[in-house]
Amino acid sequence: MNIFAALRSKPARLPTADEALPGRDAALATATHHHVNGVALKGPYPEGARTALFGLGCFWGAERAFWQHDGVIVTAVGYAGGHTPNPTYEEVCSGKTGHNEVVLVVYDPATTSYEALLGLFFESHDPTQGMRQGNDVGTQYRSGIYVEGPEERAAAERARDAYGEALKARGYGPITTEIVDRPPFYFAEAYHQQYLSKNPNGYCGLGGTGVACPIGTGVAAEGA
Repeated sequence: MNIFAALRSKPARLPTADEALPGRDAALATATHHHVNGVALKGPYPEGARTALFGLGCFWGAERAFWQHDGVIVTAVGYAGGHTPNPTYEEVCSGKTGHNEVVLVVYDPATTSYEALLGLFFESHDPTQGMRQGNDVGTQYRSGIYVEGPEERAAAERARDAYGEALKARGYGPITTEIVDRPPFYFAEAYHQQYLSKNPNGYCGLGGTGVACPIGTGVAAEGA
């Protein structure tokens, strides 16, 4: 299917709560430990560790970009930003849950910073594409930063505005990244966790713009 046919066949609008699938009470079964470093996905995490939540397209490649970053303790992929409790991958892909594919990042603030993660986030994808990322089309591929508290929100908005100016100077359109209060995070199924570590030649649809973000690392993500 070419990209234009795909755009026509995938919903481009988020469902309302009344339209969303009902979901389930029980959490999905998932992996217990990170495939790369062996850290428990659900903790307990080291004292002083902080968490961040990002959506930037297919979560297979997105997760790899973050687990390779210095100061990141553990990563996990899952679903957030929708209405359906404990959704499955197939339900999310239907566009009827409202969820985004996201990466949970647990990091050591003594080694890296939230601003550095924001820089990595923006440089690892094209945040101007709306409900898609490259050839991956659908509401679950939207760009999103899910913030916890006013400090994270302010940092995310500063990074968005600064990167928006950098992109504009290179001919890109407006940033479509949603910045919203952090919603519930649902761990994805076990086979999705660290997928590109288990399948080194697997699909990765992640690709940045090549434009450096003036907040954060200033270095494009490796492996994207």
